[in-house]
Amino acid sequence: MPDPTDLTLAQAAAAIRSRQLSPLELTEAYLARIERLEPRLNAYITVTAERARDDARRAETEVAGGEYRGPLHGIPFGLKDLFETAGIRTTAGSKILADHVPAADGTVVRRLREAGAVLLGKQNLHEFAYGATSENQHYGPVHNPWALAHIPGGSSGGSAAAIVARTALATLGTDTAGSIRIPAALSGCVGLKPTRGRVSKQGVIPLSWTLDHAGPITRTVEDAAIVLEAVAGYDPADSSAVRTPVPAYRDGIDGGVKGLRVGVPRAFFFDPLHDEVRAAVEAAIEVFRGLGADVRDVEGLDFEPFVEARVLVQRAEAQHYHERWFRERPGDYGASVAERLAAPTPATLELVASQRALAAYTEAVRAALEDVDLLLTPTMAGPAPKIGTGVLDCGRESIPVGVGLVRLTQPFNATGSPALSLPCGFTRDGLPIGLQLAGRDFDEATVLRAGHAYEQATEWHRRRPPALEFR
Repeated sequence: MPDPTDLTLAQAAAAIRSRQLSPLELTEAYLARIERLEPRLNAYITVTAERARDDARRAETEVAGGEYRGPLHGIPFGLKDLFETAGIRTTAGSKILADHVPAADGTVVRRLREAGAVLLGKQNLHEFAYGATSENQHYGPVHNPWALAHIPGGSSGGSAAAIVARTALATLGTDTAGSIRIPAALSGCVGLKPTRGRVSKQGVIPLSWTLDHAGPITRTVEDAAIVLEAVAGYDPADSSAVRTPVPAYRDGIDGGVKGLRVGVPRAFFFDPLHDEVRAAVEAAIEVFRGLGADVRDVEGLDFEPFVEARVLVQRAEAQHYHERWFRERPGDYGASVAERLAAPTPATLELVASQRALAAYTEAVRAALEDVDLLLTPTMAGPAPKIGTGVLDCGRESIPVGVGLVRLTQPFNATGSPALSLPCGFTRDGLPIGLQLAGRDFDEATVLRAGHAYEQATEWHRRRPPALEFR
């Protein structure tokens, strides 16, 4: 068999089930890549190599004995170091929690283990997930596999970089203003933010309870569907979880987009926009038309008046969570996070007004989705900037990086809608460009079906970064 790290999750799962591929062989291949590439990539904070080998041996024995659990059985995966793992330190990319070792797994981690997945380790991120660059002042910056001097995006930067560099076959990230979709877009892979309440946040260190989501970062849309099906579902330990059935997401994933109504909200989402990003997204729109989708412009979804409301809600909830640590150990925070935590705390009336504003925007998006099945936008307004640059190049203008990176993803945290980012092109400099698809609440199936149809009609997901030695 060729290099097993060339396989998608779906392909590896089929090979394991048919016993053409050993879970231990697959795990060793990923561990070898981690050892070789980590000095340049810095995608991991903690590598659990011996535990991974033990889990892989156990999976191999179970599969050989006819106890196959499903498509994640024996699959090597990584976790953003925000998910609590029993007996394995969970740092949140911080000095504050550098020695934090949870006693129990969070809900989604437990579900992955029950599915037979093999944990390779905990992945690097922006400190406490409070930033979108993954320039971590305690553990070092994560590097973009396509151009090592550039950011991978964040805050789930290590998780996306590991997927693209083939140092994990599947990962889980979190998304508060875009932290799954931003690194997926800038690093060139697939990232899915499910509907709010679809995936449990129990055992996930919070940034903003209102805006946080957990979801998969993978190589393909089908792989994301496999992971989502394993981790989704009601959890009584999470007060935000919603009791609603979890579909078999792969069953209809090949259904195509013929007749699907795809709305393009141009106000806000297409201005400002880097010229190469605009060209790639417009080309993607034509692919959807060519596949039989009914593509039309939609009005009334300008998020500009609501940006500050989203920022204030996130800030208030983050300041509440960090209040004691920031009072007692302010010097243990990195500069970018400390600056955000030190900002003026929103007053009660200001916070209530912000929550009402976000509710109004949510209703506007839901109304738009009564007339269309999906919304299509760019994921990012510009390509990945260099580490330390501080600005996002949007063509005719540059935006401060903290504002620019979350600009086009944050609306769907405010609404809680499912949103997917997948590759739709590359700049002349070889940097990835992302396409964003958002859908109705709890209709991840349609989002995944549309993303899969576009992915199968294009070749972007097959490219591999030249910046790393892959063979």
